[in-house]
Amino acid sequence: MASRSLSRLALVAAGTLLASLLGSSATAQPADTPVFWRVPASAAQAAALTGAGFDVEEGDAGSVYVVGGRSVADQLRGLGYRPTFYDTVYKELPAQANSLAADTFYGGYRTVTAHEAHLTSVAAAHPDLATKYTIGQSWKKQQGQGGHDIQAICLTKKQTGDCTLSTTSKKPKFFLMAQIHARELSTGELAWRWIDYLADGYATDATAKSILDTTEVWVVPISNPDGVDIVASGGNSPKLQRKNANNTRGGCSGTNIGIDLNRNSTFKWGGDSNSPCAETYQGASAGSEPEVKALEGLARSIFPDQRGTGNNDPAPTTAKGTMITLHSYGNDIIIPWGFTQATSPNDAQYRKLGAKYAASNGYLVGTNEETVGYDTSGTTDDFTYGELGVASVTFEVGGSSGTCGGFLPRYTCVDSTFWPKNKGALVTAAKAAAAPYQQ
Repeated sequence: MASRSLSRLALVAAGTLLASLLGSSATAQPADTPVFWRVPASAAQAAALTGAGFDVEEGDAGSVYVVGGRSVADQLRGLGYRPTFYDTVYKELPAQANSLAADTFYGGYRTVTAHEAHLTSVAAAHPDLATKYTIGQSWKKQQGQGGHDIQAICLTKKQTGDCTLSTTSKKPKFFLMAQIHARELSTGELAWRWIDYLADGYATDATAKSILDTTEVWVVPISNPDGVDIVASGGNSPKLQRKNANNTRGGCSGTNIGIDLNRNSTFKWGGDSNSPCAETYQGASAGSEPEVKALEGLARSIFPDQRGTGNNDPAPTTAKGTMITLHSYGNDIIIPWGFTQATSPNDAQYRKLGAKYAASNGYLVGTNEETVGYDTSGTTDDFTYGELGVASVTFEVGGSSGTCGGFLPRYTCVDSTFWPKNKGALVTAAKAAAAPYQQ
């Protein structure tokens, strides 16, 4: 999330407001319901809080948001910080949303099994357009504890050699991945709608037809299925699981278990948290997690290596391929690099491409320093750009507060706000795949 200018709330008033909000919520919440606390903090203090295991999210200028209940606020005060209530995490649901279908949760968000069935049905209904792939396994499946396959779908009007695991196929490729952070609910739903727009729209929509006639579109709608299972197990009170389900490190419990898959990639790994219970725990080694192996394996299977090995080696203007990883929240388009405050050697081209995306969704284009305000190592977009030269960015979907803000926006926001804003940006990314650095 980019820095935003926010008004301060007096602590006493915040406590009254918090009690009122929690008491009136249509979703039944435990007594220590997590909320967003605004905590004035420097960058060094924010890093210290993260390292100490607090769930720290990007905030406005001079502050961060810490997720937790009243007990977390008390811990922060005990350490000398001054938390004030900022916003609820759980958004009030319409009454009818309390009776959910078996394959949905929290007002309509689809479960992992629903996403799997969706990919199967799309491939069956459109054999001339869609190919489903299993690209790896989740941590729990690898351990024989249930879990899921990591699934991808390729969409194009098939000709010989299309939608194969090949770096030399003729069509340029756009790769979209979602929900690598399990609790970022809107992202998987956007991937679902993007798949349907292309597959169902090919016969009637000129833009969808043009994209699939010329481009391969690869989508991984659920990159962290075990984590999403944990989130969905809370039903109308989703559990705030961010990481995968690997519970072998550090004796963590609840939603503190796991490795942050967006800090575990093999490119420039090692600059994030070594604390196993921290939300940004990077894992014991680069690429240690099977989900990351699956995502990186897919990328290496479909994109050629188009960039040198040095930090300052640009991807050539002739490089092909675009990649977007969907996250929430912040209304940002984050361009490389993530691992350093230095700009990438393709910075000028990224800003031009980002401006085209922003023409549709209105998001702020910038580096980590200009948007979320901190460095991130071992991320998926740094990997696809740094290793392969693919024009790769992060979308932070939605604002930081309100009904359509945070990790758990009301489900109706997907169709009312997120999809209308981002459909055009995804179209732009697909059309740019042939020459992203020449936009």
